[in-house]
Amino acid sequence: MRWATYVSPIDRVKRPGLLHSGAIHGLRDPARLIDLLGDDGTLLHAAADRALSDPFEVIAEADAVLRAPIPVPPSVRDFYAFEEHVVTAHRARGTEVNPDWYELPVFYFSNPAAIYGPRDDIAISPGSQRFDYELEIAAIVGRGGSDLTPHEAAAHIAGYTIFADWSARDLQARERPLNLGPVKGKDSATSLGPYLVTPDELADRRHGNAYNLEMTATVNGKPYSAGNFQDIYWTYGELLAYASRGTRLVPGDVIGSGTVGTGCILELSLVHGVDAYPYLQPGDHVTLEIERLGRIDTTIQPARPLIPLR
Repeated sequence: MRWATYVSPIDRVKRPGLLHSGAIHGLRDPARLIDLLGDDGTLLHAAADRALSDPFEVIAEADAVLRAPIPVPPSVRDFYAFEEHVVTAHRARGTEVNPDWYELPVFYFSNPAAIYGPRDDIAISPGSQRFDYELEIAAIVGRGGSDLTPHEAAAHIAGYTIFADWSARDLQARERPLNLGPVKGKDSATSLGPYLVTPDELADRRHGNAYNLEMTATVNGKPYSAGNFQDIYWTYGELLAYASRGTRLVPGDVIGSGTVGTGCILELSLVHGVDAYPYLQPGDHVTLEIERLGRIDTTIQPARPLIPLR
């Protein structure tokens, strides 16, 4: 199943919808996709039957106004799980990967109030001159749980979506030595979408620690990033199990993978130079695509004015 949250042209209300045969089949109830989570997928399957047999409306996919599948998630955790990205960035700086990276699948909490849809414009963070994308995948938690094993946790995934982590690298570089964060370097925007794709849709691509799904990014039509989900070092079962340790995952939580290898301008510019891979400017068009999950299309907008603190 491929589920979306879209804006109905009839009543301008955000509704869940099922993508089927190139069209979004709107669901009459419940009003939110998150309300179809919380079990083993039975709610989603029953809702799919209702959407196809008695849709609220049917809209061509190209005409649908899409929002993030879960527009306001309970929480957003973003991990650091692709070894190629980690090793390449360290090597380009002349540093070594901390051995604990291979023991602890670290993450940070991002901002649930800064979630954008797959076709929304994104403004540069105020004060930033080095604005970047990060090409990632995310799992959306279907069933909650605490202190899960990796095997248990894998069964708690409702589906996957594209995760675009917009990053102000110059702000991040100033914040990092202060030993908190990321703070404003990562706070202004995260794009999700276009769909929540259930694991059964990907089962025939199962490979290694994940799925054989190509991940690509272009800026103004120029190829930038090319990676594959199957190259992730930590499995998603391990990521969810770690996230649930000593606390509780709840339905709708978003679990980002971290950047795939070559999946951001920071890494590319460290290796090839900033002239070859310049940071984003107003008017740039960024496309992030993952096989079977769809794509995010974004136009970069100018930053809002920076308001001084003192």
